[in-house]
Formats: sequence, structure tokens, C-alpha cells
Amino acid sequence: MENAVGPSSPSPPGQLAEVWARIRGRLRDEVGEVEYRTWLRQMTLAGAQGEEVVILLPTRFLRDWVRGHYGDRLRVLWQGEVPAIRRIEFRVIPEARTAERAAGKADQPAPDQDEAEPRPAAPARARPAAEAEEAGLAEPLGRAVAPRMAEPKAAGDARNDWSAPLDPRFTFDTFVVGKPNEFAHACARRVAEKPASPGFNPLFMYGGVGLGKTHLMHAIAWAIRDLDGPRPMTVAYMSAEKFMYRFIAALRSQSTMEFKESLRSVDVLLIDDLQFLIGKDNTQEEFFHTFNALVDAGKQIVVSSDKPPSDLAGIEDRLRTRLGCGMVADLHATTYELRISVLQAKARQQAVPVPPKVMEFLAHKITSNVRELEGALNRLIAHANLFGRPVTLEGAQEVLHDILRAHDRRVTIEEIQKRVAEHYNIRLTDMSSPRRARNVARPRQVAMYLAKQLTSRSLPEIGRRFGGRDHTTVMHAVSRIAELMQQDSAFAEDVELLRRMLET
Repeated sequence: MENAVGPSSPSPPGQLAEVWARIRGRLRDEVGEVEYRTWLRQMTLAGAQGEEVVILLPTRFLRDWVRGHYGDRLRVLWQGEVPAIRRIEFRVIPEARTAERAAGKADQPAPDQDEAEPRPAAPARARPAAEAEEAGLAEPLGRAVAPRMAEPKAAGDARNDWSAPLDPRFTFDTFVVGKPNEFAHACARRVAEKPASPGFNPLFMYGGVGLGKTHLMHAIAWAIRDLDGPRPMTVAYMSAEKFMYRFIAALRSQSTMEFKESLRSVDVLLIDDLQFLIGKDNTQEEFFHTFNALVDAGKQIVVSSDKPPSDLAGIEDRLRTRLGCGMVADLHATTYELRISVLQAKARQQAVPVPPKVMEFLAHKITSNVRELEGALNRLIAHANLFGRPVTLEGAQEVLHDILRAHDRRVTIEEIQKRVAEHYNIRLTDMSSPRRARNVARPRQVAMYLAKQLTSRSLPEIGRRFGGRDHTTVMHAVSRIAELMQQDSAFAEDVELLRRMLET
């Protein structure tokens, strides 16, 4: 039988091998050397028949990964070389499947029809093993691949990858380090540079929403994939929710052994949002055994959660103990300085001029998490670009009114004093002290002015909150600040900024 893929197909085996070599070369250029060595180097071409090309891989895990991540691209590349090609079939090398069964898999259900790989026929000419491996061809190169009937796939045997895709934005280079996250960042760096280091396996990172846990996990994965070593390291990143769904699917399709082998074959496993497993006992047990198998084999595990291991109620004691036996790093709530740094970095990335007053305003008003802060800045920049307007303080208040309203709270005199003291870099006690130095008296007058504008307190009550001062002192402060605002536009803008931060 002739090994043909249509009218425009190459003649076997030489032209087919040349086409395959060109496709592999283009794929290597597109994905990079590290990714190619990690996932694609072990592909071998079994042959072609009609509209279908068959590619072999040594394990089910690699087959599923390549099929999920690169299947569409390989089909496009093949069609560019041979227009008649319509399908790419990925299968496990028959010898590898035979070895798996001999290793103790006889008790597993018989494979579906799509798992039965054809045995390549005799080659047209002998090809040295080294040459075949380098070219990515099955040895020997099959003359033809028997056509196969399309059949429905078993439930749970979806053609998806085990690892969730990594966000290219989330690297160590784009992570803004500050006091609240510097320890977690240092631990993540250490794991990325030396996976499975003593004392850092597992690495457990915890913190509130939007503080950078997921960013650091993606950064670890990217950095490890770029490490130079005797062999590329395989990295799998997924949420705890996805881990659970994969486990359930494996149970339904009676492929739990494949599930276990796939996860335990990786060098680094990263599980995000572990709190999702609370109350899911069977999934916890499977994760516990996967955890032990990887750590005992010297593989790295990184886990994130919203709470430390000791506070994860609903997680089995044995798992909670194991999670806390390595390095536990927390990410604290953001500080004003960190929020300003994040906004500056984000504005630089987008090459959009954002006035410092606007950044200060956002950093003061949106304090919950970095994710919401970045979202507010993105929205503000997009609005300015769409309407061709510069980013301004007034525009920020208008565009972000719904976000700012969600952060509204009743303004108190104590809050005004604290905010003004921080703004002018004086001590909070100076608000009620008898000091009359200009650098203290002026901020105190500003605080009195804002207390009159933003609260319903009477003048005598405001005076009492400022060290028992008379109501006439408050009246003088209010009139004096109003006068200075009319005379000095810069000073007026400063006071207005404070007012907006407190009021909106």
C-alpha cells in the first residue's frame, strides 16, 4: 500500500521526513528551545494516510499535553506543507503501552479503540536510530497508518491539558516588591532558583484576595521552565478546583491510575487556592497521597491559600500538618507606599502619563487589594484614551464613582487628623499639642477646616478634639485656610486632594 496523504502528499519516506523536519523546526522557533525540549522533542512521526497524520509520544501524559497545547498549531503547519491533511492523531508509542501493561496495569479496564495504536509497517529503507530520533521519526518509519473509525470518547477523557496556562504578565520582573510581600517574594525566588531546597518544600503562601499569590505562583513556574539543567523540568500549575474536577473525571472514566501517574510525573506542582478543598474529603485524600509521593521523590510543591495551614478548618489534620512542615510565607495587606509603587509600574507599562496627584488619590481611596487598584487605573486610562482626554483628578472621581462609592465610609475627625498628619508628615499628637510652629500649626488648621467641611460637628466640639481649643480658634482656622486657598492655587489643590480622599 502506498503511504500517501492525497494528491499533493510527499513520497515516502524521504519527502515525508523532510516535511516533518521542517515542521519541527518551525515549531521550535515559535515556542523556544526550552519549551520545545520540555514537551515536543519526544514526538515521533508514525506515518500518514489519507487526510490524517499520526504522531506518537512515549506517555499518555505527554500525548494529552501536546494534543491540548499544540494540536491545532501542528495541524496548521501540516496543512501549510500538505494541504490535503485535515487531522492530526496523537497516540502513545505501542512499546510504551506494552511496558505499562507489564508493569501491573492488567487490572485496568481495556483501552478504548482510540487507545489502540497501530504497529508501523516495515520501512522503505533502514534509518539509523540516532538519525530517526533527531528527525522525530518512528523507527522504523511506517509505510502507512491504517484508517480508523471515529468513535465517541468516554466521559472524562476530555482532550485538555493537566496544567492551566500561565499568564505571561505574571513574572518576577513585573512583581512590585514592598514590605508586605517581600518575604513571600524572597521565598518564591528561592524555590524558582533551587526547586526542592531543604526547608522550602512545600512552599505555602497565604494572604487575602488580590495581594499577589497567583502572580508569584505563575512567576515561579515561568522561572523554573527557563532553568538550565541536565534536563528540562516539567511544571504543572492548576487551581485546587481544577484538581478536584480532574479527579472526579478520572473516577468517572475509570482512569485514576492515569490521573495519578500524570501528576506524579511532574517535577514541580503548583496548586492555587487550596481552601477550595475544604470539606471535600476524597479529593483531599488524593491530594495528600500526591503530595507525599512528590515530596518523597524530591519534587517541589507550591501551594497558596487565603489562610495559613493552621487556620484551614475543614482540612484533614494530616494534610494540614504536612502543608506546614516546609516554608510558610504570608502576604500582608498593602501599604500606601506599595500601592503607589504598583500604580507607577502599571502606568509605565502602559506608557500613559498619570499625574502624581491622581496616583496619590487612588492609593488613598482603594486600599483593599492590588487587583482592584490596577483595575481602577486601567479603567481610568481606557476612558482617557477613548475620549482623547488627559488623566485628571476630576476625571478620576467621575469615572470611578461606583468604585469609590463602594469604599465610602463616614468621615470622622480622628480620620481627618490622621490623614492630614500623614500628608504633611507630622505626628498625630501634634494635632492636639500646644505647639505653634508653622509646620505644625498650618496642617492643624487644614484639619480643622476639613472637619468643619466634612462633618456635622459643632465648632466647640471640633475645638475639643484639637486639644481643648476654643471655638474661636476653629473659626479663625477655617477662615484662614479659605483665604489661603484663594491666594495660592497649589495650596488649594493640596487641600482639595485631601478633601476628595476623605469625602469620596
